[in-house]
Amino acid sequence: MRMAKDKHKDDDEEDSNGGYKKRLRSLQVELVKLQRHIIAHKKKVLVILEGRDAAGKDGTIKRITQHLSPRETRVVALGKPSDRDTTTWYFQRWAPYLPAAEEFVLFNRSWYNRAGVERVMGFCTTEELHEFFEIVEPFEQMLLHSNLTLFKYYLDISRKEQAARLEDRREDPLKQWKVSPIDNVANKLWKEYSEARNEMFSRTHSPISPWTIVRADDKKEARLGLIADLLMRIEYDGKDTAALQPNPDLVFTYDPSYVESGLIAP
Repeated sequence: MRMAKDKHKDDDEEDSNGGYKKRLRSLQVELVKLQRHIIAHKKKVLVILEGRDAAGKDGTIKRITQHLSPRETRVVALGKPSDRDTTTWYFQRWAPYLPAAEEFVLFNRSWYNRAGVERVMGFCTTEELHEFFEIVEPFEQMLLHSNLTLFKYYLDISRKEQAARLEDRREDPLKQWKVSPIDNVANKLWKEYSEARNEMFSRTHSPISPWTIVRADDKKEARLGLIADLLMRIEYDGKDTAALQPNPDLVFTYDPSYVESGLIAP
């Protein structure tokens, strides 16, 4: 088992990744420029972050939103559905949280729960899963036709790295709120999650709504890579392209061959 870090230290304080703090600050300056552009031009931007438990979604979202305006920035991380939620149209639960004009919204997990956690843990029926796959593409097309800009990121980690992070989570008193019964079986159900992920990619990746993969075993490089990629994909005033250098070996558009080659964790 690897040695635990000082649990009371934010890992941004450790800067062994080739000037990580400086690179992060440059990207956060660009994010502020982007937000000014979103507000000025009344854009609607939605970023979905998916990935296995402990893949680094929380930490990435924290660095994205750290210096943005809280009035126009929202993070959505829905909990267990209520009894009422289970009786409504599945996508209805997410619709109230979609961005309005001038808003930048990040979903920490999304409707893709149905293709991942709900499927693996038996929280949905086979019929509900089939219906999801039938509806998700036209649903996203409707969002895009309403002038919403959508980005879908999947943070991909290895089985060994997930096990280590989940162990850190259980040991760190500041991360106890993250521990859940689902965490306790996440690594044991690795193969099932891989199979669910692969089908999700194959059935929901399209030219107009693609998946972008972020190899996230190095959480700092993953954060920097995702932010840089996001900024490269959106036009905004005053963009400093020199500050945006996503590593194509770490951040790339999904392709089925990457599953077979092992570029996406098996």
